[in-house]
Amino acid sequence: MKIGIFGSDYQAGKQESIRTLFDKIRLLNGEVWVEAGFYDYLSGQFAYTPEIKGVIESDTFPLDLVISLGGDGTFLRTAAWVGRQRIPILGINTGRLGFLADISTDEINETMEEVFRGDYSVDERSLLELQTPFSQYGAHNFALNEIAVLKRDTSSMIAIHTYLNEEFLTTYLADGLLVATPTGSTAYSMSVNGPIIIPQANNFVLSPVAPHSLNVRPLVIPEDYCIRLKVETRNGNFLISLDGRSMIYPSESEFFIRKADFCVKIVKRAQQRFYDTLRKKLLWGTDVRPITL
Repeated sequence: MKIGIFGSDYQAGKQESIRTLFDKIRLLNGEVWVEAGFYDYLSGQFAYTPEIKGVIESDTFPLDLVISLGGDGTFLRTAAWVGRQRIPILGINTGRLGFLADISTDEINETMEEVFRGDYSVDERSLLELQTPFSQYGAHNFALNEIAVLKRDTSSMIAIHTYLNEEFLTTYLADGLLVATPTGSTAYSMSVNGPIIIPQANNFVLSPVAPHSLNVRPLVIPEDYCIRLKVETRNGNFLISLDGRSMIYPSESEFFIRKADFCVKIVKRAQQRFYDTLRKKLLWGTDVRPITL
């Protein structure tokens, strides 16, 4: 099995887990390829130079599996790099919450054994695609979590004229607007009171950020809808962020958001369930109040 490893440069205190992963893959006779920047980090920061087949430096790499070693931010960057290649991604969590990177470091050995014997499932997750006359994002104009339209710095709110399938919906007067996938519904969208959507739902959600009108609520729409946005702002420009990758756009810009024509494949252990993740990560059903008699 040919395995690529992508990681973050925030791995202080995780050296033992990193070594465990490389050692286990080698014991299972896997071929290891490492993203060039992460390999430089390992060799420079930790003076650790694992035995590998090669480094990944281009956008194309013929691998059977990709491992994201870090938090959800690292997973999103890995998904952007994998792009349309449809290589399954396994997320090992060395960060904090970890909805996407949901394999804990103490599960590395057992999980890799399961992967090598094919005992796992694969979730296919929808992405959003941004279409705009400006080509800042090039071929990486897609997002697994959300596309965020946001004001810059401390400027006044922006006006986001919103159309669904060319039918006018509303003008959001707000600090921003998020268009999120089911995968992203537990990320930025959830922090602005958007609903949680199960991964199998064929929907997207529009969640305003600090709207001027308190009765403007998040809206769930079918994933096959085309969203057209036109943005006006007093200071002349605003931000568009694709999973945290931000670019500046001029006021009066108009662009389209729709479902991408490919998906991201996420590796899950056979016994993993989304509802278990909700209970574990969000402490659903857990009473943290002190018990008094």
